[in-house]
Formats: sequence, C-alpha cells, structure tokens
Amino acid sequence: MSSAVPDHVLRELGRTEGDAASLGLLVRDQDTRRLVLLRAVLDAAEAAPADVCPPPLLNRLRADWSLLEAAERTDRAAVRTVLFHPMVGPWAGRLLGGLTSDDPAGPDLRADLAHLTAVAAAAGVRAGVEFRVRLGPRGGLLSLPTLGAVRAETGPVELHRCDGKLAVRPADGAPFTVRVQQDGTTSSADPRWVPVAQLPAVVPGAGPVALDDLDPYRTLGSGLEAHGLSGSTQIDDWERKAWIESWSGVEPLLRLGGEHRLTEAAVLLRCMVPLGPPPGSGPAGRSAAHCSGTRREAFGAVLSSKPATPAYFASTLVHELQHTKLAALCALVPLHREDATPRHFAPWRPDPRPFDGLLQGAYSHLALADYWQRFALGARRVTHRDAAWAEHARCRQQVGAVLPVLAGSAALTPEGRTLVNEMISVYHRLEDSPPPAGHLARAEAYVATAKVIWQQRNGSSRS
Repeated sequence: MSSAVPDHVLRELGRTEGDAASLGLLVRDQDTRRLVLLRAVLDAAEAAPADVCPPPLLNRLRADWSLLEAAERTDRAAVRTVLFHPMVGPWAGRLLGGLTSDDPAGPDLRADLAHLTAVAAAAGVRAGVEFRVRLGPRGGLLSLPTLGAVRAETGPVELHRCDGKLAVRPADGAPFTVRVQQDGTTSSADPRWVPVAQLPAVVPGAGPVALDDLDPYRTLGSGLEAHGLSGSTQIDDWERKAWIESWSGVEPLLRLGGEHRLTEAAVLLRCMVPLGPPPGSGPAGRSAAHCSGTRREAFGAVLSSKPATPAYFASTLVHELQHTKLAALCALVPLHREDATPRHFAPWRPDPRPFDGLLQGAYSHLALADYWQRFALGARRVTHRDAAWAEHARCRQQVGAVLPVLAGSAALTPEGRTLVNEMISVYHRLEDSPPPAGHLARAEAYVATAKVIWQQRNGSSRS
C-alpha cells in the first residue's frame, strides 16, 4: 500500500467519509501543488522567448512576484489565503500553458499575465503591505481575488495600499477608499466597490465560505456547457440574500447525513460560485432546474445554480465534495490504469463515460444514497421523508447498476481495489434500511428505462 495515503485513510474515503485529519492530508497536498504551480509560472516566464513574454511583461511579472514575497514575509497566512483561493488554480494553469506554448503573446496571455498584479495586490492588501499598482479592468470589473472588485469600464485603475486603507483611483471617475478589516472583509461607501460576499462558517471554528461571482476565471475555460451546466453569473443584492438565507439552513440538514458531512464541508469547501439556471430550464424548459459541478484545477470550489431548498443545497454539497475528495485522492495515488475511452453506461448521464468518470459518478451517487437514507430516517415531516426516500432509492439503484463494472476491472490498482471494496460494503449496508417498496420499484424502472434509452442512442454493445 502506498505510503502517500495510509490504509485507514483510504478505507475512510472509500466509505465516502473522512475525518478532519484524513481530509487534511488531501488539502495539504493540493495546497503544495498550488505553490509548485505558481513557481512553475515564474520559471516559465523567465525561460520564455521574448516574443512569448516580452521584456516589459516579464519586468511587470517580476515586480508582482516581489510584492508577493514582501507580503509573505509580513503575513504568510494572509498571502496563502489568496494563493489557495480556488480560482487562482485555473488562472495559473492557463497562464503556464500560455507561457510554455510557441505562440507569441496575444491578448489572452497579456490579460493572464496582468492578473498576477491583481493576485499580488490582493495578497498585499491582506498582509497590510504598502504598495501602488496600476491595472486594467476586464468586462467592466477589476477583480482582486478573495476581496472584491472595482466597477470600471476603462483603465488603468490605480490601487494604493497605505494607512490601513486601499485607495482606488479609476481612470474615469473620482477616487474612493476601501476599508479592509483584519479578517479580510472589505467595505466602501462608494458603490463602485463590490465586496466578495461571505457565507458564514458551516460550523464554529471553520472559516467563512466566499460566494464568488466576481473572479474572471471562475468558469473561463472550464467547458461547463459540454456537461449541461450554465455559465457563471453575477448576482444582485436580492439574489445574494436568497443564497445566504438558503445557506443558513444547510448546517442542520448536513448534520442529518452524519457528522462527517459537516466535517467535509468545513475542511474542503472554500468558495461557492453561482451559476445561472441550466439551459432550457424554467416553466417552458425541459432540462433540470438546477446544475452544479467542480473543477479539478479549482480545489475547494463548488459551482452551482441556486438550489431550490436548503435540503437540496446540502445534497449539492454532499454530491460535489465527493468529486473534490476523489479528485484530490487520485492526485496523490493512482486508483486505476484504465484508458480514457468513453464506453460505459452511467444512469446519470446520456453519453458513454470513461472508467474514471464512472468511478467519480458512482462515488458521488453512493454518498448521496447514504445521505438521503439518513435524511429519510431522521425526517419528521412525511413529505420530506417521502422525497428523501425517492432520492435515496434512485441513487442507490444507479450505483448498483455500475458497481459490477468497477469491481470487475482488472486495471484497478491495490489502492483502487481497496476503495471500491469499501464502496461495495457501504452499498450493501444501505440494505439494512430499505426504502418503501413503491420507491424501490420506481427506481428500478427508472434505471432500466435509462439503460434502454442509452443503448438505443449509443449502441447496445457497450457496457
């Protein structure tokens, strides 16, 4: 067994659980990878030809890096809050790709390089370092990761951190001041400053969760539309209040699913990214009214349209944080050696899935089956209990349809075999409290119908 992941941790994760120490192992590894990625960006810029990273851009990058270093010497924890913000990952990966390509610097690469100034400025603000920088807005906003954004149609915008305040001097209006609290929250009397909204900590002692509808990289290059998700959206004050109100009911509902559901939310979740409703949803639409997802390069972020109820908000977190856990585990240790050919039937998708996608989906749906069963057993209202049993029966039946494929794979590594065996044990444990017969029959019919439709669309010879 790999020393990177102790056996007891692997078994915990295989049961879709994990205490704070086990999840902390995943977090530390992901944070380390982020720092390595950022260092790779600096090294790639230094090594890039002059037509890829021209001297003026390289000099600016060096100045931004110096500001980051000065901020870290002053307050390392404050700087790490910025560098470990989920959306820094997609930006850094995109920038590294641009710097290591053979294409001359174009508008996209220049914008990606300029964003390092915003990252460094945010770190400097949080660390309390005095600095002065100038940078331009994108799409009417100049975003400072984890802090907020300046509304500005033209640039450059000058930012000056001094005397505990951030002075903002736009190119197209009067200057104004942003007040910065010790915890990094910001405020301004000027409506041109839009602070990042904060959702309260899910449990005492955990940090708040950013509701980030401002970062320019939150869905850029994610390919969400290919998976039936909508793009990111900026929310107004009314929508922000609705998100916060729904979030306020999440903690007791997560607790119904077990203390481990609260733990994984407290340890893993760093920000929520609001998405618009799925394409085609609404009174005249045919698609689901809710969508959600994660990005492997944005560890700690859950992207979601606003769930209809706190219960579905909680189940969205359960679902998506399993993807976060499993993706982080796969980065630490290989679980299988199957290829990426999409060939497998998955009852939750209309298209063939690669083995890794099948494993990811089965893992998250197993956690949902467990969550909804616990919810049903603890629900006081008949309507809530009935809805939870329906969700449980469907998810469990979906998992049962694909577990034989996972268990029968000869390409599982020893770690992967341990994980899948634990998943199987949870699946059978769910039989101890079966759903009402009617729900089970409907779930069986649902999965059987889904497979017939899938075979008609994709060919019956596939698994």
